Amino acid sequence: MKTHSTRLGLLMALTLLTVFCLSAFVFAQDENSADEKVTARFVVIPAKPALPGTPEPASTLQEWNGSFTYNNNKYNFVMVGADPSTNQGALIPTIMIPVKIVLSGGQTYDPISGGPFSALARTITSPVFDHTTDYTQGGVDLGHTQYIDAFQRGNFWSIVQNNPNSHLLLGGPNAGITILPELTLNVPAQYGKTGSPFGHVVGEVDINYFDQQISNYMTQQQQIQPNTFPIFIVNDVYLTEGGCCIGGYHSANGAQTYAMFDYDDHPGVFSQDVSALSHEVGEWADDPLYPNQNNTPCGILEVGDPLENNRNYGAFPYTLHNFTYNLQDLTFIGYFGAPLSTSVNSWYTFQDYGFTRICQNGS
Repeated sequence: MKTHSTRLGLLMALTLLTVFCLSAFVFAQDENSADEKVTARFVVIPAKPALPGTPEPASTLQEWNGSFTYNNNKYNFVMVGADPSTNQGALIPTIMIPVKIVLSGGQTYDPISGGPFSALARTITSPVFDHTTDYTQGGVDLGHTQYIDAFQRGNFWSIVQNNPNSHLLLGGPNAGITILPELTLNVPAQYGKTGSPFGHVVGEVDINYFDQQISNYMTQQQQIQPNTFPIFIVNDVYLTEGGCCIGGYHSANGAQTYAMFDYDDHPGVFSQDVSALSHEVGEWADDPLYPNQNNTPCGILEVGDPLENNRNYGAFPYTLHNFTYNLQDLTFIGYFGAPLSTSVNSWYTFQDYGFTRICQNGS
């Protein structure tokens, strides 16, 4: 029969062993240090020159020019698609590239894992690309279409309400999205690690490393041309720059515009399902960065950023194909200084978040 002191000694040994094991597990799985800055955010990388050796493009992204007057000053802008006053539609050839992230410790984050339930598959059938959702905003029916097209129609509703053919659609030769073979990045230890910034384990990869890899990749793919829109998808991977966590960004290398986003599988967290995608595609549409950056009283037309600190990033649910997607609200051009009457219901945002004036710089 063991004595009380013996049982106590065994208990203490087991406790110390358990603590040691748990500590080792946490260290291996969660490398976020206590002083590491964790901020849910999106970024834009300013337009860069084309990479050396890139040939002159045969065609460029379809864009249109517009302007508005604020405080007696004229502000010009460039957006993707066709001028809404022409009553013409624009179909932008869109290419999706799944990116598998393999960290130096062997942790793998794969957007095509899961087959029909994978991050990639869910994305393709989301409201960003699906045409079947009817968007009725404040009693005004904007039509059955894609999410960003509905936003853009609402953005210029004073013009397109009488121009039913005015659309900005993402697709391909057969109206579908072109999917290229998966790109695998074996991330060196100095550029990637695991962390749990929002309570679950994710990958964290340096944005400059990531951008260089996908920029090189685009020059090697004949299908990716400046008239197309390549979108890179990662799964449960945030980008980092001076801390975590970047859910997506868009940019341009010369005439080639592109975007990336993280599809997070965990409901209710930053960058859940296609919320980051809706943010980045909306900003690319209104501020493609090619051929130049837009100038308004509120800076460039990054239409998702004003809402980052005002509401959950993916606050607006849409159910399609037995799955509930979460998309972000986007600001109309009236927020940036254009007449409010330009947009549907004279709203400041697509979902009528409740802004009552334009940004601080334009007040």
